[in-house]
Amino acid sequence: MGELTENMPKPLLQVKGRSLIEHLIISLKENGFTEIVINVAYKGDQIKAALKSGAQFGVTIEYSDEGGEGLETGGGIFKALPLLGQEHFLVVNADIWTDYPFKNLRTKTNDLAHLVLVKNPGHNVAGDFALDKGRIIEKGAVPKTFSGIGVYHADLFANETAGFFRLAPLLRKKILTNDVSGELYAGQWQDIGTPERLLNLA
Repeated sequence: MGELTENMPKPLLQVKGRSLIEHLIISLKENGFTEIVINVAYKGDQIKAALKSGAQFGVTIEYSDEGGEGLETGGGIFKALPLLGQEHFLVVNADIWTDYPFKNLRTKTNDLAHLVLVKNPGHNVAGDFALDKGRIIEKGAVPKTFSGIGVYHADLFANETAGFFRLAPLLRKKILTNDVSGELYAGQWQDIGTPERLLNLA
């Protein structure tokens, strides 16, 4: 994102008068999610200062601080597990724009993970995961792009240890044991990875 994130974390970039993360919090609240944990790393104090306790949105927010360098998605979730509990929880990347109806995920799965996939954008034409009859599979279908929206159970991380690690390799292990379900979402979704994609939302 270049200069846009030189002095602020990406989730605080503004779209339509609010930051990306504020739009997501409002959508989560409207869909019945009122207890929110936010992982912070790069310039995380700015996120804490902007969102505070979440009271202004009608939610409660707790923070899990990964440090300045961050722990990647897998390591960040693992560190936050004491705040997330031992059942299923929803994870949403804070740098996406979407109208996904999060309420659909409240009781979506009994699997270790459930992933929301979207059609492949121009910056990820090869996709990430394949989908067949509601199951995420390794081969046999055209891969779609992982949206950054997923439901996970704490047991998914049972054999992991604290520190930096990516989520995708862990998911691929569980795909091989048929422990990951999924769905394809055809509504609005955009990964805000470049200034151009941000401007397209204005």
